[in-house]
Amino acid sequence: MNIKKLFKMHYLLAVILLIATVSISEAAKGDKEAGKKVYEKKCAWCHGWAGAGDGAAADFLNPRPRDFTSGIYKYKTSNIDNPFPYEEDIYKMIANGMTGTSMPFWKDVLSDKDIWNLVAYVKSLAGLEGEPAAKVNYGKQVSSSAESIKKGKELFIDRCSECHGDEGKGDAMKKLKDDWVGNRIWPRNLTKPWLFRAGSDPKDIYTRISTGISGTPMPSFDDPASKKKLTEEEKWHVVNYVTSIKNEARRLKDGDTVVKAKRLTGELPKDVNDEKWKDVESTAYPLVGQIIAKERFFTPSVEDITVKAVYNDKDIAFLLEWDDRTNSIPGDAKAQELADGEFYEDAVSIQLPVTIPEEMEKPYFGMGDGSHPVNVWHWKSGTAKDPQSVNVMDATGFKNIKKRDKVNITAKGSYNKGTWKVMMTRPLKTDNKDDMQFEEGRFTPIAFATWDGTNGEKGSKHTITTWYWILLKPPTGSKVVFIPLLVAGIVLGAELLIARSVKKK
Repeated sequence: MNIKKLFKMHYLLAVILLIATVSISEAAKGDKEAGKKVYEKKCAWCHGWAGAGDGAAADFLNPRPRDFTSGIYKYKTSNIDNPFPYEEDIYKMIANGMTGTSMPFWKDVLSDKDIWNLVAYVKSLAGLEGEPAAKVNYGKQVSSSAESIKKGKELFIDRCSECHGDEGKGDAMKKLKDDWVGNRIWPRNLTKPWLFRAGSDPKDIYTRISTGISGTPMPSFDDPASKKKLTEEEKWHVVNYVTSIKNEARRLKDGDTVVKAKRLTGELPKDVNDEKWKDVESTAYPLVGQIIAKERFFTPSVEDITVKAVYNDKDIAFLLEWDDRTNSIPGDAKAQELADGEFYEDAVSIQLPVTIPEEMEKPYFGMGDGSHPVNVWHWKSGTAKDPQSVNVMDATGFKNIKKRDKVNITAKGSYNKGTWKVMMTRPLKTDNKDDMQFEEGRFTPIAFATWDGTNGEKGSKHTITTWYWILLKPPTGSKVVFIPLLVAGIVLGAELLIARSVKKK
């Protein structure tokens, strides 16, 4: 390639980059009047017509919508000396939404131009102009290693555990509120990075550590006036520790709808910590607030539940596991300090149909219906005076629930550092015609619910799942080994006959 052609290519590339830069710059400025029209159609119902976070839906959302008139933004990449975000930060929040909240991603609904126009209008609600002067300084990233993770854990315990807990599950005994109107907020569960609201890449985590989260108790660890200030290297050690503690067993997987009960030969696990549970496959399910029947519930604190199951020739056992930042113990003074007003026991339930459906038709997942009754196994964590308990209820709808006098289920729970584990056991077959009778190899509907007592959850105020399935996997028999060997023998014999025939010819 000669010098002249090379120069032309460089010139053309420079022109393309210049056009792109100008286009992005122009788009970033946006048109606030055009943005106002989009805002009133798409955003005002939550954020309010004047942007004060007081829309019609605001009281039903947790966390509450952002008050744009304050100019306080939780997530930004500008450094500690610049309290306002870059336009690109606001753009990302609109385009990508905020995981774990009611703020959806708009990039599939709105054009880039619409989003940049929204950015301009949202900024105008607080009278913001221009861009911040400097971004967060990332320094030299420290590669993750056992040594770095160890240093990060030590720093985390010293600086972060008072809110996030020793294992990062947000279970420290500390009541937190925001700076706006004193709304209750919960520390982030760092073992679930897929729920981080501004990204979970190492740089995203580094940014949160550096800038803090404005309007919340999460401080900036770049603050020179703070005794907890971290150096660039120390922050990277903390980042490496935080990224190392994610719990993949809690991650929801598309299409993962079946609890696969494992057949055991011999005794079932004795408790939630029995070694027999370690080799059992788990399935995670999302939980949402119960908004079907009164009293409806819009502000849950528990996001998901993980389920394992095992069985033998007599019984079946379930291990239910979910993250709960508080151990709710009514009557306990320390537990009371963490609650907002009256609080109740933690609880969990399993719901099953009385009859396994022959086809795809299932009972209504909200406590069954008149034609399709359900069983509900309901465990409660106990109070300062009363022990844990388990009950069985028969239901044909929310208004027709009957508690049984006799219970054929045993259940025991254990709370440890932000996580509940509850084991429930019942015979596969019972003499009660109102019981669901488990059958090997049959897909059986199953649903779950949890109650976080510290969050004021009781009765119909709780989280639920829809119907999923449980399958008692039949044991691997001799046919599984014999049939493939038989087929292989037949194929080999046929090949030998063909080879002999060819050889004769």
